[in-house]
Amino acid sequence: MMRKKRRSCVETVVEGANTTTTTNSTTKAKKSRTTGRPPKESVSDDTNQSVFTKFLREAGVTVKRGATSNEIAVDQVVFQKRIEQQLRKNPNYPGIIQEFITGLESHIEDPENFRNCLLPCVPQLSDGDGSSVSSFQESLLRMLLGIEILQTSTINTLLEKLPEFMLDGAGDAGISVPRIIINQLKWLDRVVDSKELAAKLMELVSVAPVDVQRDIITSLPEILEDSQHNDIARELNSLLQTNTQLTVPILDALSSLNLSSSLLTEVRGAVMTTLAAVQLEDLPVVVKFILHSVSVLDAYEVVNNLRKKLELEQCVLPPALQLSQSRTRSDGAAAAASTAGSSVALILDGIKSAVRFQKTISEAWLKAIDSVDESENHKVIDLLVLFILHSTNANQSRRGAERVLKSKVRTGLIQEALLQKTFRDHSQVMRGYFPSILAVAQCLLRSPDPCVVPFGGHMYQLSFIEFDSYCQQEVVGSLVTHVCSGVGGEVDMALELLCGLVTEKPSEMALYAVFVKGILDYMDNLTPQQIRRLFHLLSRLAFGQQQQGAHIQDDMHIVIRKQLSSMVPKYKRIGIIGAVMIVGSMGAFQPKVKEVKDQPLPQETFRQVTALLELVRSSSDSSPEAAALYYDELANLILSSTLDPQVQENIAKSVLDDFQDDFVVDLGKEITGSFPFPARLMYNLDEEESQEGIAINLLPLLAKDIQNNREQLSQTKRANKRVSPLCLSPFFRLLRLCEEKQHHGDLEEIDALLGCPLVITGLDVVEKINSLSKAEREFLCNLLFFTINWFREVINAFCRLKETEMKMKVMTRLQNITYLQTLLERALAGTSGYVPPVANFDGETSDAATFASTAPVNKAKKDGTGKKKRKAPSKSSSENSSLLEEPTEANETQQAIVLVLKEQPEKEKEKEKEKEKEKETWQGVSLVSYRQFFRELDMEVLSVLQCGLLSRSLLDSELQTKVQEEVLLGPAELVFLLEDMLRKVEFSLTSAPVKRAPFFKTRTDKSVGFSHLQQRSAKDIAACCVELLPALCSHLENCHNHFQTLLSENNGVVDGPATDVQEQQLMSSCYQLLLQVLNTTFSWSGFSLPGQRGLLKKALGVLAERLKGRSELTLEQLVKHSFEYLLNFGSTMPSLSTALCLSQLLSTVSEKGGNPAAYREQTASLAKRFLSQDWVTASGEKERGNKFNEALHTLLRIYLDNVDDVLKAVEEIAGERIPELLNAPKNESSPTWPTLNRQTFLVFYKVMMAELEKAVRKIPASKISDNAEAQSEKLLTWNLAVRDFHVLVNLVKVFDSRPVLNVCLKYGRLFLESFLKLGMPLLDYSFKRHKEDVQSLLKTFQLSTRQLHHMCGYSKIHQDTSLTNHVPALKKSLELFVYRVKATLTLNNCQEAFWIGNLKNRNLKGEEILSQRSQGSDEEEGEEERSLLPQEKSEDEGQESDSEEPKMINGEGNVAEEDITDDSE
Repeated sequence: MMRKKRRSCVETVVEGANTTTTTNSTTKAKKSRTTGRPPKESVSDDTNQSVFTKFLREAGVTVKRGATSNEIAVDQVVFQKRIEQQLRKNPNYPGIIQEFITGLESHIEDPENFRNCLLPCVPQLSDGDGSSVSSFQESLLRMLLGIEILQTSTINTLLEKLPEFMLDGAGDAGISVPRIIINQLKWLDRVVDSKELAAKLMELVSVAPVDVQRDIITSLPEILEDSQHNDIARELNSLLQTNTQLTVPILDALSSLNLSSSLLTEVRGAVMTTLAAVQLEDLPVVVKFILHSVSVLDAYEVVNNLRKKLELEQCVLPPALQLSQSRTRSDGAAAAASTAGSSVALILDGIKSAVRFQKTISEAWLKAIDSVDESENHKVIDLLVLFILHSTNANQSRRGAERVLKSKVRTGLIQEALLQKTFRDHSQVMRGYFPSILAVAQCLLRSPDPCVVPFGGHMYQLSFIEFDSYCQQEVVGSLVTHVCSGVGGEVDMALELLCGLVTEKPSEMALYAVFVKGILDYMDNLTPQQIRRLFHLLSRLAFGQQQQGAHIQDDMHIVIRKQLSSMVPKYKRIGIIGAVMIVGSMGAFQPKVKEVKDQPLPQETFRQVTALLELVRSSSDSSPEAAALYYDELANLILSSTLDPQVQENIAKSVLDDFQDDFVVDLGKEITGSFPFPARLMYNLDEEESQEGIAINLLPLLAKDIQNNREQLSQTKRANKRVSPLCLSPFFRLLRLCEEKQHHGDLEEIDALLGCPLVITGLDVVEKINSLSKAEREFLCNLLFFTINWFREVINAFCRLKETEMKMKVMTRLQNITYLQTLLERALAGTSGYVPPVANFDGETSDAATFASTAPVNKAKKDGTGKKKRKAPSKSSSENSSLLEEPTEANETQQAIVLVLKEQPEKEKEKEKEKEKEKETWQGVSLVSYRQFFRELDMEVLSVLQCGLLSRSLLDSELQTKVQEEVLLGPAELVFLLEDMLRKVEFSLTSAPVKRAPFFKTRTDKSVGFSHLQQRSAKDIAACCVELLPALCSHLENCHNHFQTLLSENNGVVDGPATDVQEQQLMSSCYQLLLQVLNTTFSWSGFSLPGQRGLLKKALGVLAERLKGRSELTLEQLVKHSFEYLLNFGSTMPSLSTALCLSQLLSTVSEKGGNPAAYREQTASLAKRFLSQDWVTASGEKERGNKFNEALHTLLRIYLDNVDDVLKAVEEIAGERIPELLNAPKNESSPTWPTLNRQTFLVFYKVMMAELEKAVRKIPASKISDNAEAQSEKLLTWNLAVRDFHVLVNLVKVFDSRPVLNVCLKYGRLFLESFLKLGMPLLDYSFKRHKEDVQSLLKTFQLSTRQLHHMCGYSKIHQDTSLTNHVPALKKSLELFVYRVKATLTLNNCQEAFWIGNLKNRNLKGEEILSQRSQGSDEEEGEEERSLLPQEKSEDEGQESDSEEPKMINGEGNVAEEDITDDSE
């Protein structure tokens, strides 16, 4: 019953198939089956079956029934041959074939018989010759398929039989009959009718179940011949569009088919369109097919499209949904997550295999990722592929992956959010690439580019959080290695990461505390700030709230005690820093948890904290430097952390008592003792309370300290506690911070210290400095340093007070500082060999030793009084200390302290002899080199800038009445604050590349004086600067108004008779400093980060508000209005250096928008206006000197960088302005451009040559496919460039100084190389179309190369090594030029126009240089001329192409006369 039911089902299927395919064989098969059922068997059927059985038996195969396999007695080849012979020799041939097939059909009606025919035959072993049969034989049907005359009929029989078993699953033995039937068709030696077979198979695919469809499709490449592959691929392609269930088998089949490239492209395109609809589990196969089907030509296009369509983000659920699913269906969610993860892993494996074995694929991936220009367009797949490329390193892809990643991170296109998403969603996949992740993180952290370092740190952090314990151990080990490397930026980032991990994952980090503790052995390489972080990190591990790392507590105590007991200051300093950090962790305030009250510090812990503090205090008593460091470190701890109230109160009480006892005296008390100078109370701001007030006992303490130092030097025993003025400022800072913490910012308890006087001496003694002894001079200088540092700390303490009286006192203290600095300059000028007292105590080495080695005072004094005299304008030393030029001056003299004397003309010396002596006495040194000996000002002090500007004109107009009503800054005080602010923002916001410290240099020069600033992030500093921007803009406008008024009063002249030179110089310094501060602030690289975009808009909004008022604007509009606002200041620039600062600021602001090119024209126009302006000083002299030349150089570069056409601009200067200069009198300048004179010619020449060479490098390379218009345009550009080059090279004949020659030789070679690389291919393609233009260009260039040759000869004759260094490379380029022109002529069939001769050696004027060789035999010359050695050719630039013209040929005699001679080297 079951069998009949199946047969009826099959018949309907086959009949349906027959409606589309009506071949004879199918119809016959159908009839034989319908009439050949067992109940109705006829005699003919028996005959047919007997024929079938008989032929098989005679050929060597015994057909068995039931479960017994068919037996074969001969080899299958013999069997096939016998059957074919029997059929062909039969009288009924070819009718016998049908009888044979009918017998086969009858035999396989029985399922068991059919199964036997499908399974391999068994060798017949009963006969003696059975051993000759192979142990493995094919199935009976397979052997019949190998007989060509039976193949078609047998295939039809099998395919008609297949539908009967379509709906049957695998049998009891796990055998799938449809799959076995299809396997019979595979790998046939020859398919008689492949096209028919393909059609029948596709018909079966259209009606078969999915499992059978998959079997048929995957077998197609093994069944069909190559001729059918393209046709079947098209059918499979159309099937792929309609049935996504068959995606995998179809792609498997397509991968194995031999397809034409066009069809493969078509199929791949169709597959790409269905990518979004493909099931996740099928995606790996799709990706593999796409990548393995690409060619070299379309690799980039295919990979780029695949990258766009591959959305791995959709393969995982969002974190919120993952969490909810894990709560509701934990098993199902876990299974789905694992499936998604495995699918992503398989996709990446497919990509990995593709990039490993195909170079074009790896290059295409890199190019596709590199071409993304929007951060939103970057995907998770980008990072994953970069890690794949790094891990495989196929075709050297590791370096390319690192390069692309660095570039993307640097430009902000790949951001930390994408990295975090990749780690979070694909942590299992990322774990497989952990070695590459670790290597890339190490590479980024070691990069000299500060923009990419944080990204590497983020990779470390996420690896620790997301991966297993092995990876965590590797991450910690790698970070420890970074810390021990000793490279500044690398160490800082590694320590910051370790501190972050301790905060986020304290229990995990505690497991690796021993690793971190190992850094203690490498502290010699760490700066104080890094040591601070290290101990903060270790103390958090060892003494934190949970104390997971308690096992290293004993080690920490041992290290600290050992360092504190050391007599070496460096190690004692480490001990103090470490001890204070441990106090911070042990005595930290523990806030209440939920409803539990705040828990007081355990008594035992409190005892340990106080004991440790006492240990540090007692260890540092004998050394004022150590004590001062201890006070500073404790102050930093109180400022940056919250201590337990008991600890805080204990420290505050002892500090207040000790400060009063050590440094404060009552005013009524008489000052007794012998001092070098008479003691006097100075700088008292509280005169009405003078009888009951207090004073700072500075002079007696200093005298006593010097006496103690002498006694200590004479005694070997250890000194007891010393009260040194060195500790005054640090101790007061500690006191102030304790009071702020205790009273929540209120300093009323100690506000008397703001106005109290100091016990020092009368400062008129500075005028008599030359009459004092060396000890008295040094004592006086010490006194001034301590006084200034006291006032600096006082300002730090009280600058934030809001009361007008307190503000006035702070302003007065600022004035005291600026005045005392002028006195200090004079005192230092008369005290040679003096080393000031240390003010910053956390330096790597003693500041005094460093200063003594870098500041040779004696040499500086000699320079000042000897030959190197510098003319200085008459001004007070207040401006000397504050003018901006002094940092550059200090750098020029290698931070030497230079004594500058007033120089007067000879005829005035006698008249002003008395004044001259007085001025010599009052001249001072620059304090730039002494900055490390001043206490650091806090960022909060800059809030004083929010006060208005007090100028002399304001005082005159308002009769000094406004000073009493409003606190105003004087110009000198404004300069003082702006200089400090500029140093701070340059230190914090300027991203300098990380460099290893030179072997002989000290390491802490840059960071000395910024220890407090280092503890704040660059973001905080930038935010502070933005807060101060309104005040800075107000001061900028005041400076603008001042100079505008000055110009209007003096009819446009800055050096009018009523000009106050001192005030103008101060205001000019203010102007320049303000622009520099703004430029440094806006140049901060952090503004480019997405998180800081709001801060940038706020900063630009401040500038835009000054022009347009408050309104909501886009970033581009803000940039536009800010640019317009700053542009208004261009009319009142007092000096060229200030003008340069404005130009740089405009360039910086324009780059913050999306279209910097829109502002280039205005920037260039302003720069040109500055270059066309006559710059004079306040005293009426023209600006000149090295600083002026440096500013001019940069300004000219800005002009040429922003001008529309660099070549035309260079032509204007070289062709018009320089001839004006040549026609002007000797000491005059160009009337159109006053900045161009004979002293500044070198600056103009160098910039023009450099910019010309840079401009020709930007000319697009020529291609043979360029149209005529493009070629003409490029040829015109090169013509102009060569003409400019010719003019510049010929200027050497007039300006023949060595620096000019040096510039010409250097950039001449670079220009020639660019011409060979970019210009000569253009001439190759343009020669026939623009012959005359090409000849003209080469003729002009010939004149330039000839002049370069003359310069080479001149350099050799004068044996100037600075010039001859350029000669070999230039000669090589000249020789290449000769061969390259010959190649161009040969390419255009004009080689007969090329001839060669030897150039004579000539000097710059064109006169022949007679060398030893040229004075020798003429025969030798002739031989050399004929031999045409390559080195002789290298000197010939002229005749090769120009001789093609008739006039050049006519002028051949002149050429020969000038050029054909020997070339002596």
